[in-house]
Amino acid sequence: MGSLVRLRRADVDRHLAWAFPDAPAEWIRRTAVACYAHFGREAAALLRADRWTPEAIRARTTVHGFEGFADAVAAGRGVVLLTGHLGNWEMGGAAIAARGIALDVVGKGMSNRRFQQDLFATRSRLGMRVIEMGDATKEAPRALAKGRVVAMLGDQQAHRGGILLPFFGRPASTSRGSALFALRADAPVYVAFCLRERGREPRYTLTFDPLTVSRTGDGEGDVVALLAAYGKALEDAIERAPHQYFWHHRRWKGAN
Repeated sequence: MGSLVRLRRADVDRHLAWAFPDAPAEWIRRTAVACYAHFGREAAALLRADRWTPEAIRARTTVHGFEGFADAVAAGRGVVLLTGHLGNWEMGGAAIAARGIALDVVGKGMSNRRFQQDLFATRSRLGMRVIEMGDATKEAPRALAKGRVVAMLGDQQAHRGGILLPFFGRPASTSRGSALFALRADAPVYVAFCLRERGREPRYTLTFDPLTVSRTGDGEGDVVALLAAYGKALEDAIERAPHQYFWHHRRWKGAN
């Protein structure tokens, strides 16, 4: 499939080689092809998931660490939930909503407005409220103040005001937003990744881990420490399933 649908194929090969510099060329090729196949399957699964009931979503998702995450939500201080372009992040959000936890998802606008409208509508039907990126500075703190979960993709390339932090050893511009929201609200931070399991039927394993970083009161230092810890958690998760990461994304853009 990677040879047929060549969307950013050169980028995919290059990014895999940067992230795994010791990997042989054949592994890079096979992983790139598997990456295209994975996201083709997940696009099809997401179209079908729009018709799934909460019961069906719960049946297709296995969760680990959910109890601690649910306890943090119940404490009422709000929770910042960070994920990345790994596995099926849309299904991860749906699995949380299907288990009765309100979720506000910060969504970035897209050039294809029709696709954006369809995606946001799908999220809404699956139980997720969308906060558009441009409204996040106002809406995310309000949601946290109400004790809600604010979910964000933390690995989007920051165009302005980002911090350069290592991602697989190369500097990548990382948005401060998630860390600032959490620190200003004194809200706990969790990382969660939803990986597809082997097999023809779409089934997933969703893991939750607290991002425990000492908060020293040094604003910039605490932001850097929190985002660096998130980056390490994301790298560890990617290494478990490198073909499920969206290597098409130009994560290192402007810092190559």
